[in-house]
Amino acid sequence: MTHSVKENFPPGVRPLRGSPDAPVIPVTPPDPGALAAKVRTLAPSMTRSMQRVAEAVAGDPAGCAQQTVTALAIRTGTSEATVVRTARLLGYPGYRDLRLALAALAAQQAAGVPPAVTADIAVDDPLPDVVAKLALEEQQTLADTAAQLDMAQLEAAVAALAGARRIDVYGTAASGLVGQDLAQKLLRIGLIAQAHTDPHLAVTNAVQLRPGDVAVAITHSGSTHDVIDPLRAAFDRGATTIAVSGRPDGPVTQWADVVLTTSCSRESELRPAAMSSRTSQLLVVDCLFVGVAQRTYETAAPALAASYEALAHRHRPRPSRG
Repeated sequence: MTHSVKENFPPGVRPLRGSPDAPVIPVTPPDPGALAAKVRTLAPSMTRSMQRVAEAVAGDPAGCAQQTVTALAIRTGTSEATVVRTARLLGYPGYRDLRLALAALAAQQAAGVPPAVTADIAVDDPLPDVVAKLALEEQQTLADTAAQLDMAQLEAAVAALAGARRIDVYGTAASGLVGQDLAQKLLRIGLIAQAHTDPHLAVTNAVQLRPGDVAVAITHSGSTHDVIDPLRAAFDRGATTIAVSGRPDGPVTQWADVVLTTSCSRESELRPAAMSSRTSQLLVVDCLFVGVAQRTYETAAPALAASYEALAHRHRPRPSRG
């Protein structure tokens, strides 16, 4: 069974399958409080003109909420079309919806909601400062991911995993570690799940999938070919495909029925993207696992208890000699 790559769909919907007649999963516009997180995530993949619009609305929501699309285009030195495209990329059906979100965000800020704080680590920072800054950055990454995670897409992913005959998970490097974590969690509640970090084995396994199976691709960049290739193979054979990506418009999403977007913290010399991306990916993995465990509780609970019992003796103190 084969499927063609997905076409461009109107804002607010995502097809469950690569067919014009297929059912669609609604994509919920982001909460106003998630706007800054959305800008941080998408800015690296935007054109420079779209970045100017995004930075303006995130930096001055109250002022931009009062401006027409023409006025904002003039303010940012762009065009009306660029403003509308930016609004849609940020998850809003049109500029009017973005203005409403900006007004709501401005009201939140006026009510005293504290702004997001980020901190860079310098090469000469004392270790206590490093700990404090890392903890703050981890908190912000988790908050950003939770704020922008689309609940309709998450529900669709949970439903697919809970009913899957077999689950394949693809990832490399740091994302491969996250993939192994997801597969291990699903195994412990009785699901058949495998994590693949070798690209050749990943494709070899992907071509054996069929409808009723699920393939999950985890990639921070959204453009890792070693992850995209097996996901495309799984998609072409009718498996339900899920992408966990820091780039919601990355190439991997062309072969995904469901897309779960992770936060993209700013990369620095001493803290590469792999560290921050892994934090947000692990949150998504935990959300998937708990959601699946809830949905399959009658079988998940006994399976989890059995795995605990099987491993319990390995955690007991060994008898001392003599």
